Amino acid sequence: MKKPLIQALVITLLAAAAAVTAFQFHPHAPALHAVQEPLKADEVGMKEVNERWKGDVIWLDARPRDQFQQEHIPGARLLNEQEFDSLLLELLDELQTAGRPVVIYCGGQKCEASRHVREKLLTLVPLEECFILKGGWPAWKQAHPPVK
Repeated sequence: MKKPLIQALVITLLAAAAAVTAFQFHPHAPALHAVQEPLKADEVGMKEVNERWKGDVIWLDARPRDQFQQEHIPGARLLNEQEFDSLLLELLDELQTAGRPVVIYCGGQKCEASRHVREKLLTLVPLEECFILKGGWPAWKQAHPPVK
């Protein structure tokens, strides 16, 4: 009688450990709480993009090219870590003369690609307003559900 109970306990503990590990390392892990973290100084949310700038921003997509080609924010330009130097050359004139805020997004809440692109971009191009979209691509998709 004891052996099946111990086996069940071991299986439950192993499953819980696997679930916690998967959650910690999954790039699109859901938030475990209802309270939204406050925006950092270099972040904006979709609400601010829509209210403050009426959506009139330069969108930079920091995701890999294949994800960008599948789907992206209309009018967004690709600027990822993998192709940063060559892609930046194509964007320099637009970034320096547009006079609009730049908002960079990547694959999700835990994605750091947009932050890396922003840091590298600001070392090379003096931009007054350059932000990271909090929640990334999923936040934009949530704010723009498909029309059925």
